[in-house]
Amino acid sequence: MLWSLLKALVFVAIIAALALGAGYLMEMDGGALVTMGGREYALSPLKLVLAVIVLIIALWIVLKLLSLLIATLRFINGDETAISRYFSKNRERKGYQALSEGMMALASGDGSSALSKAAKAEKYLAKPELTNLLTAQAAEMTGDRRKAEETYKKLVQNEATRFVGVRGIMKQKLAEGDTDTALQLAERAFALKPKHEETQDILLKLQAQGEDWAGARKTLTAKLKSGSLPRDVHKRREAVLALSQAAGVLNDGNDIEAREAAIEANRLSPDLIPAAVIAAKSYISQDKKRYATRVLKKAWDVQPHPELAAAYAAIEPDETPAARVKRFDKLVKSTLDHPETKMLKAELGIAAEDFPAARRALGDLVDTAPDARSVTIMAAIERGEGASDAVVRGWLTKALNAPRGPQWVCDACNNIHAEWEPVCANCASFDTLSWKSPPQSEIASPTGVAMLPLIVGAIEDKSDDLVEDVVEVVASEEVEVVDAELVKDTEKTKA
Repeated sequence: MLWSLLKALVFVAIIAALALGAGYLMEMDGGALVTMGGREYALSPLKLVLAVIVLIIALWIVLKLLSLLIATLRFINGDETAISRYFSKNRERKGYQALSEGMMALASGDGSSALSKAAKAEKYLAKPELTNLLTAQAAEMTGDRRKAEETYKKLVQNEATRFVGVRGIMKQKLAEGDTDTALQLAERAFALKPKHEETQDILLKLQAQGEDWAGARKTLTAKLKSGSLPRDVHKRREAVLALSQAAGVLNDGNDIEAREAAIEANRLSPDLIPAAVIAAKSYISQDKKRYATRVLKKAWDVQPHPELAAAYAAIEPDETPAARVKRFDKLVKSTLDHPETKMLKAELGIAAEDFPAARRALGDLVDTAPDARSVTIMAAIERGEGASDAVVRGWLTKALNAPRGPQWVCDACNNIHAEWEPVCANCASFDTLSWKSPPQSEIASPTGVAMLPLIVGAIEDKSDDLVEDVVEVVASEEVEVVDAELVKDTEKTKA
């Protein structure tokens, strides 16, 4: 109603201005003398202005008639759409102008204005592939998901815009959390445009979430062929998918296929720790110890890891602690300065009851890069060398407040996982877990340094049960040993 009132006021103002101007011209003196055909015409200022206006209108009409004549001549010469184009030219101009203004409004974040301009463009243009796309995006921006979905469905019906419509509905389903429908739409979009990188990534992610490892491997191959994935990254992710497929086959009870898939995963990416472990176990089950040793050694040289050490110990489960120390020297000889190697050699020394060697192996790790595991190992060394309960408990108390050390951490969201997984359980990212130390929390533990004087001061009044309780807490938090036999040896040494 306000808009109608405003238009009425503007109209009245324009009429008043014209009347005022006409009165002013009528009161003016002078004029113009025009000679035409031997006759003279005296024009007052008002008549002169009116004559100029009439002349301009006449010229505009002549030009329009000339354009129509040209269009007619083209039609006669065989251009069947010449006359229709002449009459629709003005509508197209208005339609494209509205479309342009709608795109500008969409880019500036004004969804309501973009929706209005899209409706205007749709009125003047017979190009639904353009106006429907603008309408769908503007409806999404304004939060009208229903209108957006209806418009995307219209785009699906047109072969030229089918991919855009499928992609739009797919993104809506992803936002709603309907991954099953989104997966079906992603497969359809992939079939329409196999080289579209965004569709490839979405399909791969959804297939990995749904544990469709075979389908994910096909999608990964398509990414390689389209050039959207480097070959080295493809090999790594192919290995991850092969490993995941091996785990799935193993759960189904087919050991032979699981072994073959695990060995393939290790071949594709020798530095993939879980693949190396499963491949080594498959070789051990086939009594191929040499192959298992080679697989674990290659992976250890890239990234020392406790699971690799445990698998290496399983190659010879019945050997003596001294023989184990000698055999492990071959595994760790190229990574002697790595913290994992130092802690492993220290654990082996504890199991062999060679505590001075364990201390030498651990070195200054508890000072330069302490974590719960290394500090607990130091407590075991002190216990083995006959240190007092106060010293042992001091180390164990320090272990409670020490960083937990390297863990499986998602590179995308920093979520910590107890075991390696192909897909992050928190953010659903694919192949983002790395073995590294997580970011340190700024919140102090209630059993941290502030509690140390209380715990140490009460040592003399407590029984040995307190030591065992602290050991159990630390062990449940972080302590990792080579195998069950090493655990027994360590507990025997502490006793």
